[in-house]
Amino acid sequence: MPHAARIAAKDAYPMLLNIHYAGRIPSISHAFGLFRNGKMEGVCTFGTPSSAPLRRGLCGPDWQGNILELNRLCLLDNKKNDASFLVAASLKQLPKPSVVVSFADTEQEHKGIVYQACNFVYTGLSAKRTDWKIKGKEHLHGQTVADEFRGCENRAEKMREKYGGDFYLAQRPRKHRYVYFVGSHRDKRLMLSALRYKREGYPK
Repeated sequence: MPHAARIAAKDAYPMLLNIHYAGRIPSISHAFGLFRNGKMEGVCTFGTPSSAPLRRGLCGPDWQGNILELNRLCLLDNKKNDASFLVAASLKQLPKPSVVVSFADTEQEHKGIVYQACNFVYTGLSAKRTDWKIKGKEHLHGQTVADEFRGCENRAEKMREKYGGDFYLAQRPRKHRYVYFVGSHRDKRLMLSALRYKREGYPK
């Protein structure tokens, strides 16, 4: 039988870099591994969402310090029920109370089936946004591109100076947004009542 246990963030790096389609390390505050016969076969990581508007707007300012994003779920073989087992076991080990948000990437044809299996609340698609892109480096995440001039004023202007016509904006694929509440029954009721996104039926 598999079991899930807390791991050091760095122990998740090889799987996140070599197997997960994003190919980069997100902010990680909590990391968990799926183990079978002493071998780690999956990882699930949580961190503070990079979007300040999301942190403030998900459940309002009173809960913004409790927001975590389930930002990576990666399995070696994706055996039946392993994903939902790992997510459910990881959620139980998070600090209480926590508001957990996660996204299913429509560009990867993901609908968030694992989140549905774990009884997350579905709150529709993410807002329409644009990403920074560089011709020939389309595999890079828009945030990775923007980070090149992190902390500088007029970052877009500096990008254009360096890359010229190879720098452009592209429509970001929208993502399915899911939310889960970790805490006592009272905390869950309070967090759900504070949720600022409309609850919708699961996408099929």
